Amino acid sequence: MFENNPLFRLSDASYAELPGFARTFRRGELTVGLSLPIEEGAEESPEDSLDNQVRLIRKAEDAGFAAVWVRDIPLRVETFGDVGQVWDPWMYLSYLAARTSTIALGTAAVVVPFQHPLLMAKRAATLDRLSGGRFLFGIATGDRPEEFPAFGQDRGTRGDVMAEHLRVYREAMTTSYSPIRW
Repeated sequence: MFENNPLFRLSDASYAELPGFARTFRRGELTVGLSLPIEEGAEESPEDSLDNQVRLIRKAEDAGFAAVWVRDIPLRVETFGDVGQVWDPWMYLSYLAARTSTIALGTAAVVVPFQHPLLMAKRAATLDRLSGGRFLFGIATGDRPEEFPAFGQDRGTRGDVMAEHLRVYREAMTTSYSPIRW
């Protein structure tokens, strides 16, 4: 029943053939992307800036920009001294996927130690399928000291945690199965 459903079948396409990768990483060419948010004040009034950011991303897509990147910054800490990212990267990229058609959609980067690896795999696969293969998955160990205790993590073990989460992620992404029915 499920073997013919593309959502439950492993892709046999090379990563280089996927639209997001092909648009962003062109052999012998320089490509340009955008990192969000792209306007001052976006963090103070995110709802007000959302429509404007979508408008700007569509213009960038029409102009041939390769990708749009969003950051995974779980907490707003004033001492970080950067623009940050108000929106959850998974939800934000899903929102953008529905409003764009060709621009690649990337994370820059998901803090892997703060993610459950099976949910991370499900979110990445879902976003990639819903966007037509445009998702680019940037990952990181995390570096902001204030965030680790908030997530019950020891900053000193982030490399080991990341390695284990990526092992589970890879296994989930490369194992075909029939879904559980209830």
